[in-house]
Amino acid sequence: MISSTSAEYALRRTPEEYERLRAQARVWEAATGRLLDRIGLAAGARCLDAGCGPGETMRLMALRVGPAGRVTGIDVDASLAASAQETLHEAGHRQCRTIAHDLTAYESVPGGPYDLVFARLLLFHLPERVAVLRRLWNAVAPGGHLLVQDYDLSTVATLPSSPAMDEAGRLIFGTFGAVGCDVRAGTSLPTLFAQAGVGAPDGTDVAGRVDSYGSGHRMVDSVLRSLMPAALGHGVATAREVESALAELEADATRNPDRPMLWPLMIGAWKKR
Repeated sequence: MISSTSAEYALRRTPEEYERLRAQARVWEAATGRLLDRIGLAAGARCLDAGCGPGETMRLMALRVGPAGRVTGIDVDASLAASAQETLHEAGHRQCRTIAHDLTAYESVPGGPYDLVFARLLLFHLPERVAVLRRLWNAVAPGGHLLVQDYDLSTVATLPSSPAMDEAGRLIFGTFGAVGCDVRAGTSLPTLFAQAGVGAPDGTDVAGRVDSYGSGHRMVDSVLRSLMPAALGHGVATAREVESALAELEADATRNPDRPMLWPLMIGAWKKR
């Protein structure tokens, strides 16, 4: 989830969108867990999930740090943050707490310093991404890690290519661009680290997912539906054009369900302080 009120969040804040975020988090759970293990997240550590959304990654952290650790999630969406904490506590992860906080409005990050500061799919949404990354780095304790994962959407495609997928992608890219998002934020992470004064990453990682068109197009469909109000509001497309693109995407995927489809790349970078 975005953590900003000064920047416009392009996606809807609805139960359907929150469920999409949970499903998306499950897709990337193994890729994120692998990096948490790669940096050696250990029992007793203090962690921050910046832009925690529904709290799925907080759960991964809690499993690693145990009851002696602490996991804090911050998100600008106060109701979603509160719901995430309730869900985590119900699952027995009492070491987790969430805070409603706008990372673009305040120079300091609450509750620090942390042994791990983590952000996934946060910088993508923020025009102030360099300033926010600098604040996150300043919240890392000596010997701790900054770990960031973000999308590069440019890879989304079918093989062979599909005009219907290309049109859906055009509308998605156009809408995200209209509100100041960076659809290639993941590939830009080393540059963003340098601009924020973090320095060159200690390591980078690229995770991908190849799906069938019949299944994978649902991800594209759900994103475009969530973006529809922003697309209309910014003049990227009319309601008729969006509905037409959605209908053609569904028809094309039904005709060609077995075509391979590549999801966005999830790109990670980390730095020890």
